[in-house]
Amino acid sequence: MAKSRGGGGPASPGGRHHSLAGTRESLPEAGGDELSSLGSDSEVNGGGGPEERRVDKFGFIVGSRSAEGPLEEVPLEVLRQRESKWLDMLNNWDKWMAKKHKKIRLRCQKGIPPSLRGRAWQYLSGSKVKLEQNIGKFDELDLLPGDPKWLDVIERDLHRQFPFHEMFVSRGGHGQQDLFRVLKAYTLYRPEEGYCQAQAPIAAVLLMHMPAEQAFWCLVQICEKYLPGYYSEKLEAIQLDGQILFSLLHKVSPVAYKHLSKQKIDPILYMTEWFMCAFSRTLPWSSVLRVWDMFFCEGVKIIFRVGLVLLKHTLGSSDKLKSCQGQYETMERLRAISPKIMQETFLVQEVIELPVTERQIEREHLIQLKKWRETHGELQCKSPPRLHGAKAISEAEPPTRKALEPVPSIIVPPGPAPVPKARKSKEKSREKGPASPANGPGAEGNGVPGLARELLHPQVSPHHQSKESLSSRESEDTYL
Repeated sequence: MAKSRGGGGPASPGGRHHSLAGTRESLPEAGGDELSSLGSDSEVNGGGGPEERRVDKFGFIVGSRSAEGPLEEVPLEVLRQRESKWLDMLNNWDKWMAKKHKKIRLRCQKGIPPSLRGRAWQYLSGSKVKLEQNIGKFDELDLLPGDPKWLDVIERDLHRQFPFHEMFVSRGGHGQQDLFRVLKAYTLYRPEEGYCQAQAPIAAVLLMHMPAEQAFWCLVQICEKYLPGYYSEKLEAIQLDGQILFSLLHKVSPVAYKHLSKQKIDPILYMTEWFMCAFSRTLPWSSVLRVWDMFFCEGVKIIFRVGLVLLKHTLGSSDKLKSCQGQYETMERLRAISPKIMQETFLVQEVIELPVTERQIEREHLIQLKKWRETHGELQCKSPPRLHGAKAISEAEPPTRKALEPVPSIIVPPGPAPVPKARKSKEKSREKGPASPANGPGAEGNGVPGLARELLHPQVSPHHQSKESLSSRESEDTYL
């Protein structure tokens, strides 16, 4: 995956990183390619203009290599029930995240309803809170001119991102414009990182599900919390994770591990695009969305699990290895993984059942980091620690709130508290009797009784004060 530099274009094969060549869409390089006319009403599906194009349920042009074949549809009644459950969770997010995180995880594994997917990703990633903490920041970045060395490279990459999706099919269309805005804003937000080609497909997927500002903050969370260091200039983090993946493969599939070791195939050769693009350019689209649902909830372990499942079922038996005896044949097999392995139902179930945990990944990370220091010295990119999913992000960065103040559940007009008629005679008799000490039992008769004060001014838990929890009016902001 090339880390683009200004004026240099995509990295050469002998450079630091690998290009996007050989991906599911097999996109040509910039300039003089057959896709350059797609935005000018070219014939894509046997028809003339865009009005004749048919798209699938995900927005891909029917007949293109990116379009999905027959899919397993969720029954409408089940979908409506899931939508209702997700709306309840989103409207009471803090409470669910604090007390019922396992339930959120199970529902992410089943798949987030399409109508709520973008909103759910924002809540899971913490990008909604990030946006609220930085109101107006994206607009401010959007108005700045940007660094010319990045702008040229970003512009050259725009037409390569899902060119057969209705949102990005037109050169200069709203999809490409928003993609440019998001990527440019990130180079201004993190000038020390700049722009990496692998960020473009990530941002494009986000834009398919939410507006530009929300997509920007979601991209920030992915780059800083889920995959820190992945898009830095040296790509040290992705190289470390390649070694972690290979070590975990030894336990998951010894046959595949032995074969790759024998062929001397470095993990960076096959896993770079998988991990940096979060499989968005590898898997069928229905599988991409299910993987991302789990990734936003559970973190990078999902990316590791998907990679391990693909390797295990592609190279994990002697029968499968008969047709890939050499290095070239093995790489070709990994570039053209069987559709059966990548099929949504099969893949998701395998990923859920694979026993690879955050603890294993972190333990292996320490081992590989020690080896790295012995051979390469200290890491040049000082990335923040990786956070494993929504729960870790929520605990590490709770929403900033004003100091909690007791809020009355019943609003009482100013003045003395009303006294029931039945108690008026008793109060009068108390007034005639000897005065009670100021802090004695009789003090409650003067003004609001102690118990009443507690009822009128309860100590409200943080969950009821959350800025992140939606009110009913906010539930209308679902991005369809």
